[in-house]
Amino acid sequence: MDKKQALISGALAGLVSLGLSVAAQADDKSAKEKCYGVAKAGKNDCAAANGSHSCAGQSKADNDPNEWKYVAKGTCEKMGGSLEAGKKK
Repeated sequence: MDKKQALISGALAGLVSLGLSVAAQADDKSAKEKCYGVAKAGKNDCAAANGSHSCAGQSKADNDPNEWKYVAKGTCEKMGGSLEAGKKK
């Protein structure tokens, strides 16, 4: 196999691998739900519901009812969280 064929084979293998990992992530999210009020400071998964920031890892306080993280479906309320932003339990 020459260098060009090796490069093409490597690129194709990378694309297949990427496609499989994206599919696995999509399936993973379907088994999860957003849970508000359970994220520890700096451990939130994305933007705050009240608009105070727009990125993961920027929460300032533990268990803020506007901060969320993904948890396994059916476990949020058992953890003391809420499926709706801004609601404290």
